[in-house]
Amino acid sequence: MAITNEIPAEIVKRDYAEIIIAGVTGLTLAFAAIFLCVVPITNIAGARDFVVFWATGQQLVHHGNPYDANAMMLVERAAGLPPQDGAMFMRNLPWGLPLAYPLGFIGLRPAALLWSLALLACLLLSVRSIRRMHGCPDNYLHWLGVSFAPALLCLMMGQTTLFALMGYVSFLALHQRRPFAAGASLWLCALKPHLFLPFGIVLLAWIVVSKSYKVLAGAAFALATSCAALTLLYPAAWREYAQMMRKAGIESAHIPCISVALRFGLRPQNVAFTYLPAAMACTWALVYFYSRRQSWDWVANGSLILLVSLLAAPYSWVYDDCVAIPALLHGAYITKSRILLAVAACASVILEAELLTGVKIQTYFYLWTAPTWLLWYVAATHIKEIESRYEQIAIPVSAS
Repeated sequence: MAITNEIPAEIVKRDYAEIIIAGVTGLTLAFAAIFLCVVPITNIAGARDFVVFWATGQQLVHHGNPYDANAMMLVERAAGLPPQDGAMFMRNLPWGLPLAYPLGFIGLRPAALLWSLALLACLLLSVRSIRRMHGCPDNYLHWLGVSFAPALLCLMMGQTTLFALMGYVSFLALHQRRPFAAGASLWLCALKPHLFLPFGIVLLAWIVVSKSYKVLAGAAFALATSCAALTLLYPAAWREYAQMMRKAGIESAHIPCISVALRFGLRPQNVAFTYLPAAMACTWALVYFYSRRQSWDWVANGSLILLVSLLAAPYSWVYDDCVAIPALLHGAYITKSRILLAVAACASVILEAELLTGVKIQTYFYLWTAPTWLLWYVAATHIKEIESRYEQIAIPVSAS
């Protein structure tokens, strides 16, 4: 009997698809690596969002007010913030100030490099952890997460959403075996709480139903610790933060997200409309959780909750979409559709191309991103369900 060395066409097709994904995503990673090399030797550090965290650290170390417009503007201008930009503030809730405090002891460029490396570590560790949750499959799909355009944008701008991503992934990885640590890791999500509103509501319901009170204790401990540190660093933080937010005029900003676009399209003067999608999403999330409460799986069921949370956030920027990585990778690992995987890679590349060609992130042009990630995930899981049904009803036919 002759033995053939032919490789099945399906395997060849799969390998070619994964090689294409690896090639495309590898190019974006190379771009990020070049960026990290450029940061220490140029003035780019002072021209991106990172400067506000560095300036906040400088104010805290020198016992200044991190919400004083004049003081912040002097520090940020000296660091290289463009003249056309006004004073920038750290709009994260005050319990996030201890995160910026160490930056006050370091010069601008080394601080920018260390901050960027910390963000990159959060991205790489998050993707690695997600891959381990899915059994470390022998493919290149995790590269989709590492090279996800919103994550790279977050890295280049020096924003804190990658810290929030790390907190969410840590919760997913630890909530069963180390619930207290899982709860403590949610402090990182509290840096951007508006991105996790339906998730937070379902989390509280899950804690009550499953009696996972150690998770709640861990979260309370982390928040209490950060608030205690805040009291030592700047006791007037909450009062000054409230005054800054009243003067910031964020309610009049045209932020490119569904909630803000809805308000300006229906009733621009009614700020409450901004929170309508989040309220509806929270209601839906509770119903969704209740029907699955006995078999709830945070990796599978929580992915949809996370994407809906991102879609309905009261405000978000395109770099905040990096928190969608756990859900998108989960969809990528469970689907067998190579077309869907190619669509995910192409959508990320298209978004990166738009950013590189100079389309400003303040425009409504980026409204398509959050709905796209949600629709892609729904398609991936729907195809998986159809495949599972066919496998269950398939009747094996034995060769005669």
